[in-house]
Amino acid sequence: MQWYQLDKETIEQKLHVTTERGLTSKQVETRRKQHGANELDAGKQTAKWLIFIKQFQDFMVLVLLAATLIAGLLGEYIDAIAIMVIVFVNGFIGFFQEQKAEKSLAKLKELSAPFAYVLRDKSWEKRPSKDIVVGDVIQVSSGDRIPADLRIVDSKSMETEESTLTGESLPVMKHANSLNKEDLGPQDQTNMAFMGTLVTRGSGTGIVVGTGMNTVMGQIASLMVKTKKIITPLEHKLAELGKILIIIALILTALVVGVGVYQGHPVYNMFLAGVSLAVAAIPEGLPAIVTVALSLGVQRMIRKNAIVRKLSAVETLGSASVICSDKTGTMTENQMTVKELYLNDNNLVVTGDGYDLLGDYYSNNKKVDDQFPHLKSMLLYGMLCNHSSLLVKKGKNFINGDPTDGALLVAARKLGITQSDGESYRIVKEIPFDSTRKRMSMVVEDENKRQFLITKGAPDVLLPRSTFVISNNEKRLMKSADKNRINDEINKMGEKALRTIAIAIKPLTNSEQSDSLLENDLTFIGLYGMIDPPRKEVKAAIEDCKKAGIKTVMITGDHEKTARAIATNLNLLPENGLVLDGYQLNQMSTDELEEIIDRVYVFARVTPEHKLKIVDAFQQKGHIVAMTGDGVNDAPAIKASNIGISMGRSGTDVAKEASSLILMDDNFATIKAAINEGRNIYENIRKFIRYLLASNVGEILVMLFAMLLGLPLPLVPVQILWVNLVTDGLPAMALGLDQPEADVMSRKPRHPKEGIFARGLGFKIVSRGLLIGLVTLVAFMIAYQDNPDNLIYAQTMAFTTLVMAQLIHVFDCRSERSVFSRNPFGNKYLVLAVLSSLAMLLCVIYFEPLQPIFHTVFLSIRDWIFILALSAIPTVFFGFTKK
Repeated sequence: MQWYQLDKETIEQKLHVTTERGLTSKQVETRRKQHGANELDAGKQTAKWLIFIKQFQDFMVLVLLAATLIAGLLGEYIDAIAIMVIVFVNGFIGFFQEQKAEKSLAKLKELSAPFAYVLRDKSWEKRPSKDIVVGDVIQVSSGDRIPADLRIVDSKSMETEESTLTGESLPVMKHANSLNKEDLGPQDQTNMAFMGTLVTRGSGTGIVVGTGMNTVMGQIASLMVKTKKIITPLEHKLAELGKILIIIALILTALVVGVGVYQGHPVYNMFLAGVSLAVAAIPEGLPAIVTVALSLGVQRMIRKNAIVRKLSAVETLGSASVICSDKTGTMTENQMTVKELYLNDNNLVVTGDGYDLLGDYYSNNKKVDDQFPHLKSMLLYGMLCNHSSLLVKKGKNFINGDPTDGALLVAARKLGITQSDGESYRIVKEIPFDSTRKRMSMVVEDENKRQFLITKGAPDVLLPRSTFVISNNEKRLMKSADKNRINDEINKMGEKALRTIAIAIKPLTNSEQSDSLLENDLTFIGLYGMIDPPRKEVKAAIEDCKKAGIKTVMITGDHEKTARAIATNLNLLPENGLVLDGYQLNQMSTDELEEIIDRVYVFARVTPEHKLKIVDAFQQKGHIVAMTGDGVNDAPAIKASNIGISMGRSGTDVAKEASSLILMDDNFATIKAAINEGRNIYENIRKFIRYLLASNVGEILVMLFAMLLGLPLPLVPVQILWVNLVTDGLPAMALGLDQPEADVMSRKPRHPKEGIFARGLGFKIVSRGLLIGLVTLVAFMIAYQDNPDNLIYAQTMAFTTLVMAQLIHVFDCRSERSVFSRNPFGNKYLVLAVLSSLAMLLCVIYFEPLQPIFHTVFLSIRDWIFILALSAIPTVFFGFTKK
């Protein structure tokens, strides 16, 4: 049996302790040796130097380092230094990102209480929380953080705030009675208090039944230690791409060198040309350009209220096919709001959401004011029988106190009832709320010294105690028909997932003093119907995600009826969509869940283990999963998902550290902007891969064809390296700044197994590269044939043709369709990059001190006309064919 199922006496027997004596010093020492300190274990920590070394184990990086070594030995120091800088910059970025990711467990430790009041050897003492052992008797009161998992044995109106564990913001009333149900989740164990949660009201005594990793918080820490970070689609695709390119480049380079040596070229010259080609063919600048593109995306996301903690997160979100979103605070306002009233046989609708004081009251679609019968009185009673207060910080309203009390206070403010209206009333006495009574009462005295009782609480508790009712503007005896009508209204509100609170009053005489008599013969005033309302922007955002082929799933610790109502309100739950709760999830295996998960849109009453199970089931079905949340309970699933998203305002530090993306406005709608940005970044990455590889294919093929035809080298090694470092780099980086194409958000999410060369990219690279190589070879052959004694002139023609063909081709890379489908000047950064590369090309050709270094000579206007005509052929030809 679980601890919550046992009564106090049984627990004392099992743990050999009494609440009058506590543990003895000997028992404490024995149990500390047996269970260890009351601390969370962060798992085995990897040495920092090993994490740093691991960044250089990638196959592409190792080959680049080898190429760097060879280039250095051959005297190509500039190229060697450039590659080394790129490799080390990427290594440091990876190292620091991995370090940040492991901080989440440290944040969990911070949630533990530093001290606790413990009963030992019949004496209460203040002890460090880490010294607490199983069986210790602990005393907690309002404002304390629970130091370990406790079975409550005495509660004095004790409430705890458990949102860090359950995700739900409403305080939970605690009691000492045993619970007979089996398989209750933490959110339903109302006689337990859990490590890391906060006592918001009252006080209580509990016996420690779990410490350290054996607590509910410890289970979450254990999940985070065991959960492996999923490699992102971009990381996977780039790793595959690197290996493919390296193998192809090495084969082609070896072929060029072999053919050149066979044709009689000097071995040293061919070896140097081969190394230059290898360095040119292997896109060592690709990781840097990807990093720059992602970094620029990060800057754009900051302007849209999202902070990206891991660069790959933006692109990964762009490929997401499922968003698993926490309900409270993400899809909803996390602010209880009164939406309906029932009083004097009338139904009233209340407008305005959250703690915004703007709102009106409507009866039968007609606006009403404070003259509406009994409305002002009812709202005034709700404000007086209340412990909350309204705070204003930076122009925004906040509630200090219970969210339910806060909702009643804001409802009064909407009718213009302020704190000054309550100053003429004096609180004489309070009968506090507790979970057994399910009501709270206050004796109030008005300015005429008349006293009356205000009682609020659960309708099923107040109705039997009500003898009178306000009906047809008069107070009369309550009949069965009145009770039936009120119960019908309660059921109607319940169907809308509204939480109902009843309010009643009773005039008092001086002779009435006993609490047991005070709360009888009440006059029933009315009902409040309240809910944590959906955010205004969320419905449109969910619809946009649906159009983009992305499924939105609500995951909440709330009740099934409330979750269903919110999901229906947001148009998230289709007609045939399924809703599962935690109990049903417990009965399912992972395989059974996988079979139906594509039809499930809402998960209610879930635990951290359930969230992991849900994320895993979606991933097993081939989905790219984004998981949003704000509590400690969300952290393991956030870490396990393909991209974790936490809330910047309401999110715990644990959730933020486990996430890749933080929404600073806690707004689900911000995710839509991130999806748009992510998709555009991926398309931009495809654009510069297309540009870089087509250019590299052209460089290799022009050398290979020349060797096969028995021609001299059309390009010298320094020219190849110059093209690789200058012409390729700037335009490719500018492509990373390209604006999205018009239809980027109407496309379906990419399949996770879609290769980087999908959708015709491979054909475009090879075909454009082939034509670039051919026009470069044609320029070289014609120039060499016209002037065979001036090889440098022919090489300059080939070099310039290659560069210009690439600079024209870069505009073709901006569109999936044709170069003519987009304004070529739409990306001003690209225009500037091309002009900069052109200016550097002119310097190499016409600045005399550079001519010997780069083996160039002056070119005439006639040469340039010929070069431009040839260079335009690859782009213009495919611009008309649209392939």
